[in-house]
Amino acid sequence: MRHQKTGRKLGRNSSHRNAMFRNMVTSLFSHQQLETTDAKAKEIRGLAEKMITLAKRGDLHARRQALAYMQDKNVTHKLFDELQEKYHDRQGGYVRIIKKGVRKGDGAPTSIIQLVHGEKEVKKVKGKAKSENQPAKEAKSE
Repeated sequence: MRHQKTGRKLGRNSSHRNAMFRNMVTSLFSHQQLETTDAKAKEIRGLAEKMITLAKRGDLHARRQALAYMQDKNVTHKLFDELQEKYHDRQGGYVRIIKKGVRKGDGAPTSIIQLVHGEKEVKKVKGKAKSENQPAKEAKSE
């Protein structure tokens, strides 16, 4: 039994798994989105959010921690310069996972993992919504 064993093995040994996660997180920040399996996307979400949290801290120690994990020095500098300002006011939820479907070759469920934009998003409400173009009803005056 795997009681209190966190994380997915993904059919790899630990060094291969860690190297793959490092490559995927670096690619996510360089390309803004990735297409991968659901299990891998769920695993790298936490790692990517940790890197953004380090970038938001912005001190030298955080930069060195990110450089030790990420594969490309230029991507790390991009993370600390551009993405830090983008997510400065956001308190978590920097990464979005969108289910795509199944892969043709082996039927593995795939998804797209992408960085969420810095501005706050407005959720669309189903059903009738008030239009801003319609004039407001005037209140009765007595």
